[in-house]
Amino acid sequence: MSRSYKVKFWKIKRNASSKKPSYVVRWTVEGEPFSTTLGGKELAENFLSDLRQAARNGEWFDTDTGLPESMFKAKNARTWLDFARVYMEARWPHQAAKSRKDTVECLVAVTLALTTDGKGRPESKLLRRVLRMHVFLPEDRQPEPDFQAKAALRWLEGASLPMTALKEPRHAQRVLELLSVLLNGKAAARATFRLKRAIFHHALEYAVVLGDLDSNPLDKIKWKPARQSNVVDRRVVVNPQQARELLIAVSYVGRTRGPMLAGMFACMYFAGLRPAEAQGLRKQDCSLPEQGWGLLTVKKTRPHSSGAFTDSGQSFEERGLKHREKNEDRPVPIPPELVAILRAHIMNFGTAADGRLFYTRGGGTFTNSDYAAVWKEARRIAFVPEQVDTLLAGRPYDLRHAAVSLWLNAGVHAPEVAERAGHSVAMLLTVYAKCIDGGHEVANQRIEKALHA
Repeated sequence: MSRSYKVKFWKIKRNASSKKPSYVVRWTVEGEPFSTTLGGKELAENFLSDLRQAARNGEWFDTDTGLPESMFKAKNARTWLDFARVYMEARWPHQAAKSRKDTVECLVAVTLALTTDGKGRPESKLLRRVLRMHVFLPEDRQPEPDFQAKAALRWLEGASLPMTALKEPRHAQRVLELLSVLLNGKAAARATFRLKRAIFHHALEYAVVLGDLDSNPLDKIKWKPARQSNVVDRRVVVNPQQARELLIAVSYVGRTRGPMLAGMFACMYFAGLRPAEAQGLRKQDCSLPEQGWGLLTVKKTRPHSSGAFTDSGQSFEERGLKHREKNEDRPVPIPPELVAILRAHIMNFGTAADGRLFYTRGGGTFTNSDYAAVWKEARRIAFVPEQVDTLLAGRPYDLRHAAVSLWLNAGVHAPEVAERAGHSVAMLLTVYAKCIDGGHEVANQRIEKALHA
């Protein structure tokens, strides 16, 4: 490709050989003639005006196509689909399995938003499947596409907008609007939207680095979704008696799975562990004296993910702690009741080969669906029918919410609670603000005391 600034323009000429009115725009670059025929005088005049404006702005002209810099780049711009493939390939080696999955899901939503409304659009469910399995996974992990998938891929390649279209803020804003809504039509949680927006923003920054965009269009958009509450709903929080009844009920579910998971759920309630932290807990991380308080030193997590996103191909991966440096651990004192539960658990079930306390019959890791099914059955056993249909402890994670709420209501200082739970103090008070009982009464008493001092 050669570039030149030596350009001449000619007057628009009526195309005499055409039955329908059409007009020819003519110009030369380095003495070489170029022309294009348009079906209307106004269109021709606008095109010629664009050429002249490009020359006045100091743009170079391509000697092969005759187009100015801006038109040449637009004509040869890759589509969002092409760019998103490149972006995912670049990000994959540097991300954990969960981050890979989040990035893919975000890119799927963005890609579907950045398409034309052409005829023959396949069903959205098929398009999402094709993007997940045949576009954003590494090539060696992609299955062979069937006839439907191939047709959907062809449609996506033809319908994907060029990257230059993102210079128009309306496209980026449309993406944000779609990211703020779940597939079921409900508003996404604020944390979910912020994560997806951050991924989209990072992708556009990468496009700027590669030269696909001059600037990040999101920086010009002030739109935000309707504010969603990010606090824990106090209706999910069980009291200590209810928690103990649930833990007993878990032990009655199945022959071995329920009894095995009872100790894991106990760690979530009495120590406030996240599920992945409890699954990564090993015997060597536990100090379990015969009497008094014990100590868990949380070092590893085993988050569940699809085998398509892990380096090992297994459904989990071992990671460091959330919001911590790679080798940083978190000590969590545990009450005598949990010490006794874990001592009995080790006596009854032993440990996995690597020392993990909670493991499947084959030595693996319980999936989210595994322990969710046990929890569902335990709620049915422990609760009366009216409670089963409520939000009370609807998910295993609500045991952690109950633990942190209990600590705060017991008067434990927020920094200490945050340290045990692995939160920042600001996040702790924001998320659990509505789960602190008696706040108004205590405040009123303190104010009244100050007024009469």
